[in-house]
Amino acid sequence: MSLRLLLDEDSQAKYLVNLLQASQHEVLTVNEVNLAGQPDPVVLSYAKQQGYVLLTRNCNDFQELHLADPSHSGILAIFQNADKSKNMSYKDIIRAISNLEKSELSLENQFVILNQWNY
Repeated sequence: MSLRLLLDEDSQAKYLVNLLQASQHEVLTVNEVNLAGQPDPVVLSYAKQQGYVLLTRNCNDFQELHLADPSHSGILAIFQNADKSKNMSYKDIIRAISNLEKSELSLENQFVILNQWNY
């Protein structure tokens, strides 16, 4: 299974994009669709309309949007720790997405904390 991913501004590093594409995911960044600097509801709306799962580190704002309207293609949230050594590397993100895919969990209408899938 491969995912259609829209990467939020905080998650669109070229190396991560390349790793995701090498893992057979369809990847689009907010810069590529001229959404850079747009409010979070606009970004989520675009992802929903185009059928993309949103990958973001802006967890609190997108969790609030999810709670207000859980109808979307899915949100993958990467929480950051004050201790940077505990944060997920790009390879950790790829591994967590792979683990999530293996579970066959439907991402539609889900807010998924990706950190919990990094094992």
